[in-house]
Amino acid sequence: MQSSSNVPDLMSAADRCQDCPIRHRAVCSYSSPSELAELNAAKFYREYDLGQEIIGEGEQIPTLGSVISGVVALQKTMEDGRRQMVGLLFPSDFIGRPLRPRAPYDAVAVTPVRMCLFHRREFEGIMTRNQALERRLLEMTLDELDAARDWMLLLGRKTAQEKLATFLLILNKRAALSDSAASRLDIPIPLTREAIAEFLGLTIETVSRQFTALRKAGVIELPDKRSFKILRMEDLVDLSGDDGLSEASTAFA
Repeated sequence: MQSSSNVPDLMSAADRCQDCPIRHRAVCSYSSPSELAELNAAKFYREYDLGQEIIGEGEQIPTLGSVISGVVALQKTMEDGRRQMVGLLFPSDFIGRPLRPRAPYDAVAVTPVRMCLFHRREFEGIMTRNQALERRLLEMTLDELDAARDWMLLLGRKTAQEKLATFLLILNKRAALSDSAASRLDIPIPLTREAIAEFLGLTIETVSRQFTALRKAGVIELPDKRSFKILRMEDLVDLSGDDGLSEASTAFA
């Protein structure tokens, strides 16, 4: 993973695992104090600018770790050069796979991103001694698999209205995990309309029409193009075509 061109690796005395905002949701969440101390000694921080590539498809993966803040898009490049967004990663999500030396996708920062990173080989060694870490990583991997299957259903069977409603519900669920979300009414939309269209398999015009329809129906409010507010949650859930969203489906990967 590449370092930001204008921000060096960051580490301070205040960056303790115990004080981490994603401590109870990340890959380290099951680790004991002694296991956490070993992770704490091995970790380092890195920041990425908006639009910066974190890792490229097919590249060697020297480091892996958790998103602390910001949103990361996972992308695949097809044989004809077209790129398809296949997932979004939010704070506490994990980028990279132990025992897999090459990246299966591009990971690109769609907002400014801060990550807690480990050198891959060192993390693999820690994992052999830390069963709680291994268990949590397995759980997160299985959640991602479930989310990928849910997303196949969304792309293949859902209408444009259902797709956008599901997308907004997932953003709401992930925002609710943030420590600052309790007092925030406006939910950020990390993608442009064009990127949302690419992600949902729709045209930009269709995405814009569906946003307008939800706003006119009084289901959501749009303070600006990069945020929304849910006014009628039950209606939005009904429009998504689901009784509700599983915890796994919030991973988007």
